[in-house]
Amino acid sequence: MRLTFLGTGTSFGVPVVGCDCATCSSGDPRDARTRSGALLELPEGLLLVDASPELRIQLVKAGVSRVNAVWITHPHADHIHGVDDLRIFTARFGGVLPTHVAREHAPAIRRRFPYIFDSEEPVPGTSRPRIELIPFDAGGPVTILGAELHPLALPHGPMTVYGFRVGELGYVTDAKALPEPVMERLKGVRTLVLNALWWGSPHPTHFNVEEAIEAAERVGAERTYLIHLTHRVGHADLEARLPDFIRPAFDGLTLEVGS
Repeated sequence: MRLTFLGTGTSFGVPVVGCDCATCSSGDPRDARTRSGALLELPEGLLLVDASPELRIQLVKAGVSRVNAVWITHPHADHIHGVDDLRIFTARFGGVLPTHVAREHAPAIRRRFPYIFDSEEPVPGTSRPRIELIPFDAGGPVTILGAELHPLALPHGPMTVYGFRVGELGYVTDAKALPEPVMERLKGVRTLVLNALWWGSPHPTHFNVEEAIEAAERVGAERTYLIHLTHRVGHADLEARLPDFIRPAFDGLTLEVGS
């Protein structure tokens, strides 16, 4: 399997509008972070993880011409407000795009994008995304594109976010803790993706860097990559301060991960 980080920033993105801090004005391209998302090459096609507001830009930059399925971690704006950019795939290839979402979150997706799911046909000559929501339950597993994904139910304030484990990869975003059932499912992963905002002050719904390091040490993966990073951390400085087995991810980074 191959994992590509499409976006590694938090909900504001980096650079932040109107900010001239060291990270926002950095010349290091790794400090330019679009909102969170990834692409995972599975045996039978490409799985898009979340649809950020910059999805079109991310896919063009990554040279992606087709997506075969989507996994939505949760219905916050920075993870789903690029959903209309999925329109190109159904307009070009026909059919519907299977979009896997936790059963509890499916109603929110339908409410947020009623024009996608209503019964009205689009005006001739226009298009809209043709998406089929496929609800999954926390117990899993879910078979997608020839692979078994095991949902990871993660606390994110009052909301539950659904990362996943597939093969030797664990993908965790927007989490504040790794509950014991999640730790059990992550046993034996060799590559872990983990959210982290900044050093220092705790956040009520996300790991800070110190908490992410502690969580990574508990999981014990050979390598951990941090995502959902804010402008309060620059890539080079963060990389220099982290333990050797943890690295900050950056937009466009591609990894080979065990099947």
